[in-house]
Amino acid sequence: MDLKLKPFDFAQAVARAGLRPDGMPIGSVGGSGAAGAASKTSATPEASFQSAMTQALRQVSDAQNEASALQQEFQLGNSSVSLEETMVSAEKARLGFTAAISVRNRLVQAYSEIMNMQV
Repeated sequence: MDLKLKPFDFAQAVARAGLRPDGMPIGSVGGSGAAGAASKTSATPEASFQSAMTQALRQVSDAQNEASALQQEFQLGNSSVSLEETMVSAEKARLGFTAAISVRNRLVQAYSEIMNMQV
């Protein structure tokens, strides 16, 4: 199996999350009309925070399952699984999990700040 790490494309990740590059939601008030309209057509129609989070968590889970399977195969002595491949897979799973925990912590912090706001 050939593992290749893909470079992170910030613009694509922002568009998939339904945001403009400045972090504002696509189509929000205060943005320029032409730029907002151009961004809206390039985003997926079903882009929502929930779907983005579900997809991200599913990818983290898949990476962890793949790493676990590779570790088990390596321990059983499967000659088609290398140590390098196993370690890269485990590191990708660890990084994904760490990122998911960071997002969760930031969401909890933001929720707490909103709940403590004076109205």
